[in-house]
Amino acid sequence: MVLMKTIIFTFLVPGTVTILVPYWLLSSPSAPPPMQLGLFRYFGVLPILIGTAIYFWCAWDFTFAGRGTPAPIDPPKELVVRGLYRHVRNPMYVGILSIPFGEAVLFASRRLFAYTAVVFIFFFLFVVLYEEPVLRQKFGESYRRYCKSVPRWFPRRMKSYKG
Repeated sequence: MVLMKTIIFTFLVPGTVTILVPYWLLSSPSAPPPMQLGLFRYFGVLPILIGTAIYFWCAWDFTFAGRGTPAPIDPPKELVVRGLYRHVRNPMYVGILSIPFGEAVLFASRRLFAYTAVVFIFFFLFVVLYEEPVLRQKFGESYRRYCKSVPRWFPRRMKSYKG
């Protein structure tokens, strides 16, 4: 059942953020012409693929290690500190942000670059104002130790969380 909820959430939320909204922004009649990036724009495929892999890896860990879903209304029951979570506290958000960033490069779209920035600001505020306080309350000292050891967005060089 948890796996099915994760699949549904994935289609509804990350699917909307990474596919539906970018499609709408790109296909709008008022969309500005693409930037002239030449062949460089094909490098946008790399962050799309990496971001997709990151999201699915994290969703897997939430579902099977944490016994919950990525949805805030049905979060993991256990604090997930394995996999990519040993290196950064919010790899799922990093993965999701990589996708519209890659789309912005691939489609040479200023509008998608701006959209990616807005999504980052939303994620940042959601993490700082809601998610972290809830996790501190739910997991207490173990989450505080985790926060001291693992950075929020960017991994530290050669250091990972040992638990």
